[in-house]
Amino acid sequence: MGSHGIKDRVAIIGMGCTPFREHWDRSTDDLMVDAVTDGLDNAGVAKADIDAWWLGTAQSGMSGITLAAPLKLEGRPVTRVENYCATGSEALRQACYAVASGAYDMAAAVGVEKVKDSGYQGLNAFPIPTDGTQRTLTAAAMFSLVAPAYAQRYGVDPDELRRTLARIASKNHSNGAKNPRAQFRREMDVDAICKMPAVAGMLSVFDCAGVADGAASAIVVRAEDAHRYTDNPIYVKALSFVAGNGSGLLDPDYDYTHFPECEWAANDAYAQAGITDPRAELAMAEVHDCFTPTELVLMEDLGFSKRGESWQDCEAGVFDLHGELPVNTDGGLKSFGHPVGASGLRMLFECWLQLRGEAPDDRQIDTIDRGLALTHNLGGYPGEMVSFVGIWGNSTD
Repeated sequence: MGSHGIKDRVAIIGMGCTPFREHWDRSTDDLMVDAVTDGLDNAGVAKADIDAWWLGTAQSGMSGITLAAPLKLEGRPVTRVENYCATGSEALRQACYAVASGAYDMAAAVGVEKVKDSGYQGLNAFPIPTDGTQRTLTAAAMFSLVAPAYAQRYGVDPDELRRTLARIASKNHSNGAKNPRAQFRREMDVDAICKMPAVAGMLSVFDCAGVADGAASAIVVRAEDAHRYTDNPIYVKALSFVAGNGSGLLDPDYDYTHFPECEWAANDAYAQAGITDPRAELAMAEVHDCFTPTELVLMEDLGFSKRGESWQDCEAGVFDLHGELPVNTDGGLKSFGHPVGASGLRMLFECWLQLRGEAPDDRQIDTIDRGLALTHNLGGYPGEMVSFVGIWGNSTD
């Protein structure tokens, strides 16, 4: 893939994030206003200072008016974007490119989803899309195919792999239990998760991310302007996005043990950021753990583990909060919840806290001196997905 990147040309100067949960008493407007107000206050700027806005939402609005109306914006461009579960990251990507291009001095990205009171369960798309994508099986069913395929290809005992998947869920619940913004704040041990009844293949409900309401925001400026607003900006090192063409569902050789769109996006992002050994160079990563087998495979697609060895690294604690490379330190989708349009920005919010040393003591990573963090989203199904990888740093090179 050819991309030039915008390394160290753009910085984040403020962020906001609401709690992710069932917000029966809050509207979509309320959540967006809360997240934007927090982000503006954090940056020390007013909404009139923002030259352009990007709103990411999959189901909670159809145009920029969704954001412009509750914020009472006047005469400003507001663009609504959607890209499956990478929607929040897509909004941020557009805001960053707009500032890097010189078109605007200051831009904002906002992500929101308010779906719990609609009865949305996250099982399938409604209405059925007419863009040729295959949405005939539930997401849980499609991602459940990954676990037995992985066990067969790498000779892992299925019962042993089942416990590894439960360990991934247990790790993320342990991290989320320390996070007041997380949807589920109860620790779950491996044995309890393994005893849960299956909902698809070997996956139980505790292998699946929760659906939630929530919103998050980020304020973006040129890197050279960042210290006018904060002593601790976060710099954009890489932004990469890949949309698959769906050929995996038609390819008899596709074996459901890897997600090529994620690997391509990661390799492109590493090239933009100048990273050659992500496991050693990154301080942390927030990855799209929509289902536990997803996080397992991503450790290999993102280059954190060798092929066929991520299950052993998971068992060894490599990706634990105080492990060699902490992953999903805020609880991930599994514990934090997944309001589709907001999740990508929520991931960046955790990197924002960690890289600035502002995470609570019981959740602060030990690897902060590396100064680099990665966020990753995917949307769609194995064989047919989109993927975003962003890399962020607390200093310029």
